[in-house]
Amino acid sequence: MAEDILQNWHKKATEHRKQYQSWLKRADKNKTLKRLPELHAEAFSHIDCLTCANCCKNYSPRFKTPDIKRIARLLKMKEGAFIETYLRLDSDGDYVVKSTPCPFLGADNACSIYEDRPSDCARYPYTDEDVLLKRPQLTLTNSGICPAVYYVLEKLSAAT
Repeated sequence: MAEDILQNWHKKATEHRKQYQSWLKRADKNKTLKRLPELHAEAFSHIDCLTCANCCKNYSPRFKTPDIKRIARLLKMKEGAFIETYLRLDSDGDYVVKSTPCPFLGADNACSIYEDRPSDCARYPYTDEDVLLKRPQLTLTNSGICPAVYYVLEKLSAAT
């Protein structure tokens, strides 16, 4: 069943975008929040991030000050040098990686700074938290990047 849902997921996510948008507008917040942990776990029982890494290949997290301090220390760099080497300011004034794929993504799709990665990376794809409902545009974008978001939205929207 999960393999059927995930087959051609990217194409289907694009096709279902309006359906997701409509569902996100009318979703019962409390009922949905109760279901998210279970659906998140279910999605990741079928999806291996190391076979995908779309997030790292196509997207950049925000690097907040604590992330910059922690990662610069890990890389034995001064914060300014870390920023100059790897980051740029986006239109929202947030630090993001200068280029995609992420410079910390290895050929095996593993993250070279995984234990110290930015908090946005650790939380991504937000399928187990209220961000899924609070930031519908981000959720819609993520449904085309991450098969787990697509999976969770398919399950949620099919249940109503």
